[in-house]
Amino acid sequence: MMNSRLVAVVGWIGSALGLAGSLVLALNTSYSGYGFLAYLGSNFALYHGVKTRTWALVVMQIGFTVTSVLGLRNWVF
Repeated sequence: MMNSRLVAVVGWIGSALGLAGSLVLALNTSYSGYGFLAYLGSNFALYHGVKTRTWALVVMQIGFTVTSVLGLRNWVF
């Protein structure tokens, strides 16, 4: 029971961070780069995908992790 609750919580946190990242980037302010940090946090939804065997979600999260790292790199450097 606890494991399924943890999987659900991780999924919801990932969703919330993804939406927050989108909002911060959409605002197009000097702080918009922090949206990539929120996206990187949302990539922990990868855990949700593995635990629920939702392989399309796993592949998507791996791709999003790569783009989050690239965006963060471009923002910092």
